[in-house]
Amino acid sequence: MGTGRKRTQSDYTLAFKQGVVDAVEKGEMTYKQAQRMYGIQGRSTVLVWLRKLGRQDWSTLAMALARHQPAEIGATPMTPEQRIKQLEAELARAKDESLVYKTMLDVLAKEHGVGIVKKPLPEQRKSSKKNRA
Repeated sequence: MGTGRKRTQSDYTLAFKQGVVDAVEKGEMTYKQAQRMYGIQGRSTVLVWLRKLGRQDWSTLAMALARHQPAEIGATPMTPEQRIKQLEAELARAKDESLVYKTMLDVLAKEHGVGIVKKPLPEQRKSSKKNRA
């Protein structure tokens, strides 16, 4: 398919797109390998097909990968909606962790008589020489 001219989404048939998506989802090749093998020019074309035509929920997979792998140079930034979903998921995880820690502290205090109290932060001086300058 590499004719040297720039292709558009409409240049590919639905059957071709579905074939590429099926091959990637079966693990026969990565989306980048599919791009090279079939001469697909756009960097995100196969990813768009995967989101539109695929059977997997790529939004949660993408969020999981974003947390564990550094972003690629030149990668498109997340949309505000995607960023909000990511932050909401992180907040929910942090709340769950907090609940686990509080429960552990309660169990330690009630069943083992171990009271763990967080030390208060030292008070800062109200004025310092650096702040006056």
